[in-house]
Amino acid sequence: MPTVQEIADYAESTASKLGIRKYDIYGSSVDETSVQVDRGEPKQVKASNRSSVIVRVWNNDHLIGVTTTTDVDPKGLELALKTAQEASTFGAKEHIPDFSPEATAPTAEVKLEKRSPAAVADLIDQLIAAEKQLLEAHEAIASVPYNGLSQRDVDRFYLNSEGALRKEARSYASLYLYSKTEQPGRKPRSAGAVRVNHSLAELDIKGCLTEALEKTISHLNYEKVRSGKYRVVFSAEAFLSLIGAFSNLYNAQSILDKRSLSTPDSLGSQIASPLLSLYDDALHPENVSAETFDGEGTPTRRISLIEQGVLTHFLHSAGTAKRLHAQPTGHADIGAKVSVGPHFYHVLPGTTTDSAFQLETAENVILIDDLQALHAGVNALQGSFSLPFDGWLINRGEKVSIESATVAGDFRDVLKSIIYVEPEVEVTPGGVCPRIWVDQLSVTGE
Repeated sequence: MPTVQEIADYAESTASKLGIRKYDIYGSSVDETSVQVDRGEPKQVKASNRSSVIVRVWNNDHLIGVTTTTDVDPKGLELALKTAQEASTFGAKEHIPDFSPEATAPTAEVKLEKRSPAAVADLIDQLIAAEKQLLEAHEAIASVPYNGLSQRDVDRFYLNSEGALRKEARSYASLYLYSKTEQPGRKPRSAGAVRVNHSLAELDIKGCLTEALEKTISHLNYEKVRSGKYRVVFSAEAFLSLIGAFSNLYNAQSILDKRSLSTPDSLGSQIASPLLSLYDDALHPENVSAETFDGEGTPTRRISLIEQGVLTHFLHSAGTAKRLHAQPTGHADIGAKVSVGPHFYHVLPGTTTDSAFQLETAENVILIDDLQALHAGVNALQGSFSLPFDGWLINRGEKVSIESATVAGDFRDVLKSIIYVEPEVEVTPGGVCPRIWVDQLSVTGE
């Protein structure tokens, strides 16, 4: 692949030849290797290189044409620019995207670099060893049906005809272990764990093994739970799953499309308990897949979404920011249409409280570890959800796995019913979050 500077030079000379005055180009390339194993043998080994370049051209009538390509040599780039130029004749005439006003602003000084990839044989050996340890750790664990170890190199760039030129590269590796039990006269139980870091050498394989094992064993002793209203404690991963499922709450594009729980006038309103604060922070030190700019070249940054229960900001692209008289926030993904999406959540306590709750002394509390079927059990436009979950009923330190149950409610009520945000946070692939205590949620047993 040519360097970003070479691509910029090609684009400038070709655009001049074609009479194109205004254009921008966003591209990414991903090299990935992944392995799966089954009972000590390689089950699947995959290697791929995925490249995508999006070219946008504005014509003299200020209409925009968009095309994609994987070929960024001079001929390929010329064809892409020419195709986008021709497509601009049919471009939308309302809410036409434009350059981000911050496309040439300085980005944060974050150290992003590639790590040397491990050999495929090392990936296989490490995963086989992890599977073996998990199988031998407890007699009830019969298989690890879902597992995976992968490493990925990512290169990104953005440039435009007004002199913007950005590039970055990073690497990360991930491990997933999901074990399943078999016991005579008992239902199969399962649990999993995930770890992500910059490279295989930095991956916390031992921690992933320990978590998967402890969770799996804790589900062996299970009982039915009575239906009713419960005080519920969401794990970091479970609460972030809910936050992500209802992200239209602060997504400016969803708000403008009238597919959101918020309106443009919702800023400044109390939507959650004062105990909760929520940020989107692409540059958080724990974010292994940090990005310093978005698809429009806007620098990423820490954005306050909810401050002590008050909705403080929306996530913006350049286009939504212009329509709502705000500033871009670095959350744009460009394509045929510009979309808006979060990067990495950071949940933390808002106002201080004298109350403190502990699972060790709590009575009749349900700890939800993992929410399932979010694709089917969430109505994001109404705010409602009904979701199966993995978790435990906790009573004065006694922890009993729940056989099968669903939790249901309205997300807005959940936010307002938060009674405690624990001070200690947990790092997950999607963000940093403590356990969240919510009062009076409906739980339906089997």
